Amino acid sequence: MLFEIAMTLAVFTINLCPSATNRVAINRGSHIDLPNSKSHSNLRTKEKKILDEIIGDGRYDNRIRPSGYNTSTSDSDSDEGDDGPCVVMVNIFLRSISKISDLDMEYSVQITFREEWRDERLQYNDNNEQIKFLTLTDPNRIWKPDLFFSNEKEGHFHTIIMPNVLLRIYPDGSVLYSIRISLLLACPMDLKYYPLDEQECFMRMASYGYTTDDLEFRWKDGDPVQITSNLHLPRFALQKYKTAYCTSRTNTGEYSCLKVYLDFKREFSYYLIQIYMPCCMLVIVSWVSFWLDPNAIPARVSLGVTTLLTMATQISGINASLPPVSYIKAIDVWTGVCLAFVFGALLEFALVNYASRSDAHRHAREFNGLRYQRRWDRDGNVISDETSYALRPLVIKGSEYSNKNIFSRWWSKFPTRSKRIDVVSRIFFPLMFCLFNLVYWVTYLFRHKRDKNVY
Repeated sequence: MLFEIAMTLAVFTINLCPSATNRVAINRGSHIDLPNSKSHSNLRTKEKKILDEIIGDGRYDNRIRPSGYNTSTSDSDSDEGDDGPCVVMVNIFLRSISKISDLDMEYSVQITFREEWRDERLQYNDNNEQIKFLTLTDPNRIWKPDLFFSNEKEGHFHTIIMPNVLLRIYPDGSVLYSIRISLLLACPMDLKYYPLDEQECFMRMASYGYTTDDLEFRWKDGDPVQITSNLHLPRFALQKYKTAYCTSRTNTGEYSCLKVYLDFKREFSYYLIQIYMPCCMLVIVSWVSFWLDPNAIPARVSLGVTTLLTMATQISGINASLPPVSYIKAIDVWTGVCLAFVFGALLEFALVNYASRSDAHRHAREFNGLRYQRRWDRDGNVISDETSYALRPLVIKGSEYSNKNIFSRWWSKFPTRSKRIDVVSRIFFPLMFCLFNLVYWVTYLFRHKRDKNVY
């Protein structure tokens, strides 16, 4: 009875847990086939066989370029029809621009560089479109174009974690070669309008050894240059770009060349805050000297010298970030005029000080000369007093000014020459600085736009 009950429970457990039976079968060494595993394995085997057939030992010579097609030959079956240059289609994806240096006249970029060409030696059977392309992990096994960047200063490939290289071979023999590289490229700049300028940098690519009879580079149709959507530069903005051809001729022959122009516009807000506004404030601070008493010599000298030295330090900091060019830049005009205004305010104090001392000497001479021109009679009474006589015309003169216009009455409030120089400077310096700003901004802003349109 107990045996029958045990057997019943065992059968019931096996029916409820069929997976346990499977686990037992697996533990005993049984094999479970995954779906399509055999077909995938056969496909990989075919890919290996194809690679062995097209680039196996002794089957492909990567020292020889692919044969091209001469479209000018009417007979496509003739041997001369394959004697044209190998055409390579080029496409660039601009990933980032890390810096644009005015001092060194260079910029750094990271790009994904793609080339496409056709090599008839790499054609293979796609097995009813089962093999769309072959991925080659060793690009050195096949021939590649000898393209180089002619304005490159430094450059390196990316090899973390694996080399960032892609090479695909399609059934018709077409090859796609893609690689990620970082470049430091030269960019000759015209700083005549700095910092209100726009700079046009370029990227120049050419064949190093093959002439146009053997190798020809062309931009890919449609969109030859792509730019990442999150491209941000600290002091520049990429306005536009354009592609061009720059086939060059040297002593060794004519070489195919491609060129990309990148138009960068300098962000002016940074320079407005860091250069223009501080210079304006220094110039305005130097005008405080005109409102101080002419006899406050220590205060006016300290203010003038401090603003002058600060302005000179500001100019030195600006020039340290720029190359020593032979022409005058827009920033040179601005800082030079601001320095002239600050220096003029210091010279104005020297003139005021000289006028103040002249006024003091003149009054002293008048007082000493008139003091001994009094005459007395025998009884000791004053017959004539030149001092009172000399003071009388001032009162009469003031009464005459009361009958004149407002400006004359206002001007009569400043009897000394030193004070009048300060008053004139309070009006003359701000007025001339405003006039300079008007001429400066109109000249450089509109002239830059006009020159750009002409270009």
